Amino acid sequence: MTTEEKLKHFQDICMEDARDRSAKMLDDYMAALEKTFEEHTASAKRRADMQVTMETEKLEREMNKRLSIAQLDLKREVSHKQEELKDKLFVELKDKLENFMDTGDYQRLLESQVKAAKEFAGDEELIIYMDPSDADRLQRLALHHNATIKVSEYSFMGGTRAVIPSKHILIDNSFETKLKEARHEFKFELGGR
Repeated sequence: MTTEEKLKHFQDICMEDARDRSAKMLDDYMAALEKTFEEHTASAKRRADMQVTMETEKLEREMNKRLSIAQLDLKREVSHKQEELKDKLFVELKDKLENFMDTGDYQRLLESQVKAAKEFAGDEELIIYMDPSDADRLQRLALHHNATIKVSEYSFMGGTRAVIPSKHILIDNSFETKLKEARHEFKFELGGR
């Protein structure tokens, strides 16, 4: 082999080796780039998923907040409406009581209240008070039941109040007190609960 051929052969081997090394370096570089790209992609996906999760939670909190506010508004509205209806109901009830006071049943109720108070007091001193609007019934009840009955200084819408001074006991059968108790204990029962 001539020198020129040897040189050519050497050059071919060197070029082949350089190409192989270059190809290997290029493959290694491409593999590193692909690995970096995959890591970057995975990291970006994780960040995007976290962002989506955070935004979803934020929207859920916002939606729950708005829902809570709407529920409170509805509860207030229902409560207000119930109070209006309660007011109307007790105005009607008061009217019915006023009409009832003009009946014989009311007279019988007063008599039964006086009788029950006398039985409760036994031998103790008892003072029975009647509403000023019932002053015309006082004499009859006092004589019929042999009791101390007085007209109250202020109105309590009918019924009676009795006092046993020695025991500091008040027997309150006044319509005013009964209405207040009924109003305080009154609750609307909503269907489906």
